[in-house]
Amino acid sequence: MPIPPPSCDILVIGSGNAGFSAALSAAQADPRANVIIIDKCPSAWAGGNSYFTAGAFRTAHNGLSDLLPLVNNTTTEQASRIDMSVYSENDFMNDLKRMTGGRTDPGLSKILVQDSRSAIGWLAKNGIRFQLSFNRQAYEVDGRIKFWGGLALKTQDGGKGLIEDHLVAAKKHGIRLYFDTPATKLLTDPDTGTVTGAEVLVRSSSGASRRYTIRATATILAAGGFEANAQLRAQYLGPGWDAAHVRGTPYNTGDLLLSAQRDVSAKAVGNWSGCHCVAWDADSPAHAGDRGVSNEFTKSGYPLGIMVNRDGKRFVDEGSDMRNYTYAMIGRRILAQPGQVAFQIWDARTTDWLRSEEYRPDVTRHLTGSTIEELADACMSAGLTNKQQFVDAIAEYNGATREGSRKWDPAVKDGLATVGLGVPKSNWALPINKGPFLAVKVTSGITFTFGGLAVNPETAAVLSETTGQEVPGLYSAGEMLGGLFHDNYPGGSGLTSGTVFGYRAGKTAAGIVARNRRPESML
Repeated sequence: MPIPPPSCDILVIGSGNAGFSAALSAAQADPRANVIIIDKCPSAWAGGNSYFTAGAFRTAHNGLSDLLPLVNNTTTEQASRIDMSVYSENDFMNDLKRMTGGRTDPGLSKILVQDSRSAIGWLAKNGIRFQLSFNRQAYEVDGRIKFWGGLALKTQDGGKGLIEDHLVAAKKHGIRLYFDTPATKLLTDPDTGTVTGAEVLVRSSSGASRRYTIRATATILAAGGFEANAQLRAQYLGPGWDAAHVRGTPYNTGDLLLSAQRDVSAKAVGNWSGCHCVAWDADSPAHAGDRGVSNEFTKSGYPLGIMVNRDGKRFVDEGSDMRNYTYAMIGRRILAQPGQVAFQIWDARTTDWLRSEEYRPDVTRHLTGSTIEELADACMSAGLTNKQQFVDAIAEYNGATREGSRKWDPAVKDGLATVGLGVPKSNWALPINKGPFLAVKVTSGITFTFGGLAVNPETAAVLSETTGQEVPGLYSAGEMLGGLFHDNYPGGSGLTSGTVFGYRAGKTAAGIVARNRRPESML
């Protein structure tokens, strides 16, 4: 197993999208720089949480013509049938403010929004393959392909394809990767406080570990949050969160967040009791994602139907907004239900609108019935505790729906709402009365945590809790960066943030290295 060198110019800790973006930015800004990436995971788990995403990137754009040059999956005929509104920087910022209750950090959010389009273009120039997200962000209605929710781009083959492309770009630019190498401590100059690298453990194929020191002029932290640490979830997110299923990598356990606070007094900011948490297949592995199934365990079709808890009661407005503005918080609502589970329900009107990659029978267990009573029996076999309440809840919901004059169009908020229910459905409230009927059992799948480290938005340099100033030689990006998201977030913003601030961290770090390098005449 390769052992990392004792020194390098730029040390990146974490092999997700943010880490790769930082390393690539540094290598391009200073081609002479020796850039390495380390990760505590084995090579088979490269990519961190980024691997498990759908590869969605939110960006401000000027409409379809602005995005077509970036994508590889759209024909001229297909493009002629696409309806896609301009998504301006103001639109992006307004969504960020709306989703976070106005608590997004203004400096961070300004840069995220203004750099979003250039960051996507930079990735594309470096071999990241983008596509229009027909399967997740568009519906075909009357022959028109309608994009909705301000989100249009994804990477080819989702997160898996994103990491594959990053690995190719890293190799092209001479960036070396070392796995099975957890960072255990940040090293500092005792006189200046400058971070000078990290202490690491290198694990051999036999399982033995040896302690090494990697000296670096600049160190970039991109090792994710604490979403895979049940103890920290319960401690910071609250009771019951240890029961959440882990959507992605099991290696994001918050070690580096705690080390940064301990070793250099890094300032902690943001929503430490908040996280991105989705409706997730209840039969999925509890403590780590499945790299084969990956994001397909997501169950985001709830706006097309209704959800009831284990006792058969509705508990959330399934149609409060477009799916990509609610999916990151819906898992929190499920986690608060008895047994941390719920049932998603549809009738024959809407089952064809469900995305096959999430709901096909070889991905999720189908609970079916030709009548509501038969559906209830199927759900009873999967853990439903009150059949009559289940039947009554659907009947009550059906009685509160109203026939609308508007044509069914899930690509817009149609205002077709229930009337008189304690838990309303604000849009797409079709009755569930046309068999056959389908239900799936879901739980909560945690994606990433929102609390993180304070950084200078311009440089991505980590700030000190003690001095309020930048910690010399230390930068952060991705899920380790705190302050952007609170309670909720606009879908696709996470990967964009990783690239925007990873790019800035890498470029700034490369500048430090170049300035510290002695002129050739002095060598």
